[in-house]
Amino acid sequence: MICTFTLHPMNLITSTSKYFLCFVLQILIFIHVHWYVISEHHCVFLSALFLGNANLNVNAKWIQDGVTIAGGNGRNSGMNQLSSPWGLYVDNDQTVYIADNSNHRVVEWKCGATTGRIVAGGKERGNRPNQLNDPYDVMVDKERGSVFICDYANKRVVRWPRQNGTNGETIISNIGCWGLAMDDDGFLYIVDSDKHEVRRYRMGESQGTVVAGGNGPGNRLDQLNCPRYLFIDCDHSVYVSDSSNCRVMKWMKGAKQGIVVAGGQSSGNSLMQLSNPMGIAVDQSGAVYVADNGNHRIMCWPQGATQGSVIIGGNGQGSQSNQLYCPRGLSFDQESNLYVIDGGNDRLQKFNIDRS
Repeated sequence: MICTFTLHPMNLITSTSKYFLCFVLQILIFIHVHWYVISEHHCVFLSALFLGNANLNVNAKWIQDGVTIAGGNGRNSGMNQLSSPWGLYVDNDQTVYIADNSNHRVVEWKCGATTGRIVAGGKERGNRPNQLNDPYDVMVDKERGSVFICDYANKRVVRWPRQNGTNGETIISNIGCWGLAMDDDGFLYIVDSDKHEVRRYRMGESQGTVVAGGNGPGNRLDQLNCPRYLFIDCDHSVYVSDSSNCRVMKWMKGAKQGIVVAGGQSSGNSLMQLSNPMGIAVDQSGAVYVADNGNHRIMCWPQGATQGSVIIGGNGQGSQSNQLYCPRGLSFDQESNLYVIDGGNDRLQKFNIDRS
């Protein structure tokens, strides 16, 4: 496999890179700093998901036959295998990090590799510092040389060294962590699925602040019900997949209730509905991309739309290259290629953007 890397700095909205790009008299200056997001006044931060390219809009299309870039060799613990993977993180060189849930580990797959490398856990299920127990999400902070992991069954968020780590450090305890993200100020946002809320944490803080939900399980606009994954935009708005309510919610910074931006019409398979939504991402136009888990498809909902469109899958549950089986995490790279954790098939699929 040939790996390509092309940067389109003026149009990028997000990425895993941590560089600040400023354009001064047409000179591109790279300054190594923090995370995040969007181009304004000819300056741009790059952060957690790559969503940006001039061609990524509601009319963008992806080649429908995916390429397996991790797993797909049966459900087991071999280094060319995955077992019930969930969340992922895509680095700026197309290296992927996968929460390999039932193997209780996080694995790194370099672009073009046929096997992965364990970066955390992999010592059987357990709660020791060198173990994980049902991890559901992972995020890499290259600035700090850290890997952050939702160690769900241990009810903790752990931080591991990105390189040659043998033990993790618990940074947040007593939390049913399912998804996590970081904003440009270095705050961590954690989905507590057990408490049906999202909390924001300053590094070193143990309690955090509720920024979405927190009013018990329910379907009101100030409630969530089994939230899963999240996305933070440049305005620090929180997008969260509200799985049992079959909707995606947007909570603006400081808001007391959210806005439905996808689904919310009960569980179903029409273009107005979602079924157990999981991974989400948001592009520069405000369009929401969501892994529609129960419908085995990826959907795009333009900002303000009352229905979405199927961009990947939707061909029934299956293992063919144009099919998905309970998709979970999703992400984009800097080329706007789409990565989908195809959970039921124990593989990571890459869908290349169609530039024809």
